[in-house]
Amino acid sequence: MLKTTADEAHADQDFRRYLAARVTSVAGSLVATVALPVLVYQLTGSAGWTSAIAVAEALPYLLFGLIAGAVADRADRRVLMLSADFASAALLATIPAAWALGMLTAPQVLVVGFCVQTLFVLFDAANFGALPTLVGKRLLTEAYSRVYGATTLTELVIPPLSGLLVAVATPAPLTAVNAVTALASGLLVRSIVRPLSTPVDTTTRRTATSMLADIRTGLSFLARHRVVRVLTLVGTTHSVASGAYVAMLVPWADHVLGVPPSGDWRIAVLFSGWGVGGLLASRIVPRLTRCYGGARLALGALPASLLCGCAVVLTTHWIAAAVTATAWGAAYSTVVINAITYRQQVCPDGLQSRINTTCRMLSWGIGMPTGAALAGAIAAAGASPRAGIAAGVLVLAIGVITAWCSPLRNEPRTATT
Repeated sequence: MLKTTADEAHADQDFRRYLAARVTSVAGSLVATVALPVLVYQLTGSAGWTSAIAVAEALPYLLFGLIAGAVADRADRRVLMLSADFASAALLATIPAAWALGMLTAPQVLVVGFCVQTLFVLFDAANFGALPTLVGKRLLTEAYSRVYGATTLTELVIPPLSGLLVAVATPAPLTAVNAVTALASGLLVRSIVRPLSTPVDTTTRRTATSMLADIRTGLSFLARHRVVRVLTLVGTTHSVASGAYVAMLVPWADHVLGVPPSGDWRIAVLFSGWGVGGLLASRIVPRLTRCYGGARLALGALPASLLCGCAVVLTTHWIAAAVTATAWGAAYSTVVINAITYRQQVCPDGLQSRINTTCRMLSWGIGMPTGAALAGAIAAAGASPRAGIAAGVLVLAIGVITAWCSPLRNEPRTATT
């Protein structure tokens, strides 16, 4: 368990509050992810408006990721997380209120979705730096693995329940659930006793040249640190493969595996495989990191992910597909957990938010939509959905070759700057 000595008992209690806040926040966000597109479609009957809500929720990380990282490294992280949670709760509450008054429109839902996701980018930037400060770098891998496992379990449970609720009830009132969870997350963060930020010299704050200078400092660290740089670039190719798989999962199941997208319980098994793999990874990564170190673990996990991706592409039976997808989810999540905790261990506290939001923007913000667009374009050209997944796996293969030709091969087990 995270607590290893009596002196760390209080820190462990604070970590539990932090973990509860994270799970609560993720649960609410997942409810909104299901409810908002359905709500917009009910209001408009338009596929264009419905896709616009997905775009509105995806854009903020690309638009504001660098700025959010710089802000989070300047500000008190606790205050920033509280402000983001409480502001999100207030914004989300406007949707059921407007619906009750008969005044709800699609543009309002769109604006609220965009603003709430922008606030999440600020929260996430502060959150990246808060965890290493809270638990210390010695316990960071185990702590983040627990966070990853808990949020992955939440992601397995909440969407199906939300889909069921949307099917039997009007989606607008469900956004009130997200408002309540945002408020609860803020209160839990507020209850954490230990600091979430390292004290910053106020003179340094006053004489900082500009926000752009702070952003350049973070980008400069990323460019100089050979391991973090390679893990970020390779992580982007990894996310491309993931984006292709997620985009093609339903048509691949239908056309290749013979599992229709509705009315067949096997589709739920296929959807859950990736998450189950993530849960497995959250349990084994701390031990693997202690045995091999971050750089060497990446060198092993990346080819494993590639092999699992190839196995998925070659699969034609749904049971084999579920097994290989679960294995791929485990390998993929091992790469992700390892890369994030390695960055948090080697980054100075004052750069935590900038470095981690930049890396997330590159890998997740660019890689995932690129992979989805690539797979979609191949499928739209008349190819099988399997070809779309294969295209993402091919990009991952380039990343694996890059990693094995990089300085990762010469890194010691311990993280160095």
